[in-house]
Amino acid sequence: MAFTAQDVKDLRERTGCGMMDCKKALTEADGNMDKAIELLREKGLAAAAKKAGRIAAEGLVVSVVDEAKKAGVVLEVNAETDFVAKNQEFVNFVNEVASVILAQNPADLDALNTLKLANGMTVEEGLRDKILTIGENMKIRRFVRLEGDLVSYVHGGGRIGVMVKFDTDLADKEEFKVYAKDVAMQIAAAAPTYLNRDAVPAETLEKEKEILTVQAMNEGKPANIAEKMVAGRINKYYKEVCLVDQPFVKDADISVSQYTENTAKALGGKISIVEFVRFEKGEGLEKREDNFADEVANMIK
Repeated sequence: MAFTAQDVKDLRERTGCGMMDCKKALTEADGNMDKAIELLREKGLAAAAKKAGRIAAEGLVVSVVDEAKKAGVVLEVNAETDFVAKNQEFVNFVNEVASVILAQNPADLDALNTLKLANGMTVEEGLRDKILTIGENMKIRRFVRLEGDLVSYVHGGGRIGVMVKFDTDLADKEEFKVYAKDVAMQIAAAAPTYLNRDAVPAETLEKEKEILTVQAMNEGKPANIAEKMVAGRINKYYKEVCLVDQPFVKDADISVSQYTENTAKALGGKISIVEFVRFEKGEGLEKREDNFADEVANMIK
């Protein structure tokens, strides 16, 4: 499989490796991007490339909870520019769509598009109307609706939206709300991929072990030492990708799991984190890269 200069540039951006290392890896991997990342990691040249990819598209993420209904929604709606994300008409539309999801619990995006807004239009018609009036392409990208004891958090004016579900008998206590907000902020800041070790797919773990083993062997370590090194590095991997194993951002001496246990003990009740949702605006989407000179020329026209 052939590869282009753009592929080399993309690999460099995703891994932080030098241009020549990226070119060699792509040559060795026959142009396969994922294989090239794996090779760079095996050589110890690249850290784990985040699955999310580059943050590129614009728009808004909202995370809202209806405490009376014990339901919440995280929703992402994309637009072409960040100016639209600040447009009150767009913001109102996104919040109304979130309210519709909360009230009517659609199964998926297709079902959501058929539901009615307050003005009688369907969500799909309402979106089309906003595209016409605001003058930019927009897309309702994704949503998740949860039920139970929930806390929501939005960071950066709608750049990151988080929702966490707890199993607890302390939901009404102010101290629990402080703790829950801390956990939501942890998720926004540290971007865990999984809740705990059990949630890491077996094939993902095996692939990680393979990469770490080759890495250790490439460092010249004998097989028995490499095995011990891999065990240690897998623990480090868990601390990076699993929420409950991550060092707590406000006190790195304890994990999120320990913070949870300490809070439950102090309040005399039970707390467990059941699941979480984290949306980052535009993750995995490519951004349109306009040439600035061309843009100015187009404006003059």
